[in-house]
Amino acid sequence: MKILDMVADERPREKMRQRGAKSLSNAELLAILLGSGTGGKNVMEVAQELMICAGGRLTLLGAMPLEKLMEQKGVGEVRAIGIAAALELGRRCFEEVALMDKRSVTTPQLVYQIMLPVLKNLDHEESWILYLNRAHYLLGKEMITVGRMETTLIDTPRIVRRAIEKQCTHVVLVHNHPSGQALPSEADVRQTEILRKALRAVEIGLMDHVIVAEDSFFSFSEEKLVKM
Repeated sequence: MKILDMVADERPREKMRQRGAKSLSNAELLAILLGSGTGGKNVMEVAQELMICAGGRLTLLGAMPLEKLMEQKGVGEVRAIGIAAALELGRRCFEEVALMDKRSVTTPQLVYQIMLPVLKNLDHEESWILYLNRAHYLLGKEMITVGRMETTLIDTPRIVRRAIEKQCTHVVLVHNHPSGQALPSEADVRQTEILRKALRAVEIGLMDHVIVAEDSFFSFSEEKLVKM
């Protein structure tokens, strides 16, 4: 069936115009990005096949390499880049909302919520620092290392310098475990203690170290693994 053969108010563009973006399914929103079908398939069929390839999950679609997107029939390079760009904009929007959130970041649960969109579905480890003011509002966050802590040293002097520049009073160290297992390694514990001591020397507190896994997290503070 061609997209024009569909009932007018069920076509993705018309449906969005009449009912708003929230009324559309993920596949329908994706169909709008694709624009048109190919090779005897309408744009909805192409979009549905693409969602099936991603296991029905936008997070997996967003993590899909451009090369794999381009392999899907009816996508190609231009459309693949457009899809990747749209999903990246969505991720950045989520991050921006988190940065504007004026709740005090005082629990590992909030840290997990803030960092999950950044770290979810990565196939490698990344370490991040969250900079907090006296009221524990988020002043900013930045990635500091890529790679396992067993093989990558955290740049402690840089973190201390950046914390002083931002005039923060507390920081939170966050990194992910792509394996899905949130328990810390010996290297995680060792480097946490090094960072804690360096920050304490300039009167900045290491509030927590949170390890983010697929559906869980580990908090050094909650588990009292290192004296914060």
